[in-house]
Amino acid sequence: MNVQVIAMEDADWPAVREIHAQGIATGNATFETDVPSWDRWNTSHHAHSRLIARDSEQILGWAALSPVSSRQVYAGVAEVSIYVADGMRGHGIGKALLDSLIASSERNQIWTLQAGIFPENTASVAFHKACGFREVGIRCRIGRIKERWRDVLLLERRSLSIGS
Repeated sequence: MNVQVIAMEDADWPAVREIHAQGIATGNATFETDVPSWDRWNTSHHAHSRLIARDSEQILGWAALSPVSSRQVYAGVAEVSIYVADGMRGHGIGKALLDSLIASSERNQIWTLQAGIFPENTASVAFHKACGFREVGIRCRIGRIKERWRDVLLLERRSLSIGS
């Protein structure tokens, strides 16, 4: 499979939205229960570091960064979102997206990346750790989906060149 990771364009939103919906449906990707509108998604993510993975025919996954705070002191801290399409998981697409997202974050002066991952999402935890993320801790029973309390594993990666 020949996969390219490239910048997301606004026109990619319908495919990104569908992949986001597929992730929500797994129950192990996010606390979200509905895909946000384009306007809400667009305003909640950095304008930089929006990526898609695609082959010659379709978009296979996407990744983006969200600011963790509006406070200037945290301007270089961002939260990672990565979603891979149904049937494409387990083919290295998530890791390829994360590798490219890390490179983009470095170019955009992000010094800390953080990820909140359900512990049951072992593939995501594994490729984050393979990309230099470390486990910070577990936020126990931090939120609920459909009346079920969920833990979130908090991982982070510090830039090796920015803010060191």
